[in-house]
Amino acid sequence: MTVTLYDRELSIDIEAFQSDLISWFEREQREMPWRKERDPYKIWVSEIMLQQTKVDTVIPYFERFMTQFPTVDALADAEEEKVLKAWEGLGYYSRARNLHSAVKEVRDKYEGIVPNRPKEILSLKGVGPYTAGAIASIAFGLPEPAVDGNVMRVLSRILLIEDDIAKPQTRKIFEEAVRILISEKNPSFFNQGLMELGATICTPKKPSCMLCPVQEHCEAFEEGLQTELPVKKKKLKKKTVPIAVALLRDEHNETIIEKRPETGLLANLWQFPNVEIDSSDGSVRDQLKTYLEKRYPIQVEINEHLLDFQHVFTHLTWKIAVYSGTFKVKQSLEEGKIVDLKQLESFPLPVPHQKVAALLKGE
Repeated sequence: MTVTLYDRELSIDIEAFQSDLISWFEREQREMPWRKERDPYKIWVSEIMLQQTKVDTVIPYFERFMTQFPTVDALADAEEEKVLKAWEGLGYYSRARNLHSAVKEVRDKYEGIVPNRPKEILSLKGVGPYTAGAIASIAFGLPEPAVDGNVMRVLSRILLIEDDIAKPQTRKIFEEAVRILISEKNPSFFNQGLMELGATICTPKKPSCMLCPVQEHCEAFEEGLQTELPVKKKKLKKKTVPIAVALLRDEHNETIIEKRPETGLLANLWQFPNVEIDSSDGSVRDQLKTYLEKRYPIQVEINEHLLDFQHVFTHLTWKIAVYSGTFKVKQSLEEGKIVDLKQLESFPLPVPHQKVAALLKGE
């Protein structure tokens, strides 16, 4: 069968492709807790958690999150700090904040029921075209495209699409391709099948073409181009930022933590005091001591250099040096908090500062 995708003609047996993909997914799908039901709230949470995060990492977080916030109303009524604490370690915390804001809208505008119209789903904060399509197709059985990186990789090979997937406009090509190919009878398994195929068989570097259930439909395999696709421009080099972190203790074995700004990277999470290091401005210890005594009404001694490690974000890398130190308070702190080990457990910390906390606990 020949169909037109924008200005190109595609020759593919759509019904056979649908059948081969869906029957494979029915047999081979991995067990995941969110696949056991069609509750749109739980599917929504799972899709947000799965963004840029591996399935094996997400599963225990999802199960704990559902235990703590089993419904839209439970999450909407929760304090933000408790939501961030439940998300602690999963990364990309704007996902949690956006999800929290969006469920409040669902509670207030839709009486706690996740809307079933694609435009209304897409209007929710933090919900992009992929997530909206996943919710619409999986929870509500609507033939909507759910195009993520896995899907673009699979379809670039199946349909021999050589457009650069790093360009935002290319996504529209793949969304239209899914609209042409998707099963009207079972859009849920069709979309999940594409995602699963990309995650387990049609992988980035070494696709397992001999195991692929839709190999006979794949133009790239026929042409021997499967490892050349998808086309994606090189990423820009990441910025590296050197940071010194102070792990301070007072005579009561308490420490100081501070809250990050309300906007920007890791917004509203808590951290140990730290400063970006200027290599041309004296020793790290001196810069850290100067920063701390300017920021807080304390007397500080910086002692041992405890640990060096890196934390990689999408766009930058933190090169972190952790120093121990002692402090004495001159007057009450207007910013930051002085906490003991037990109190520290209740504050949501980003992953690099969880590593610092582990030092404090002697781990």
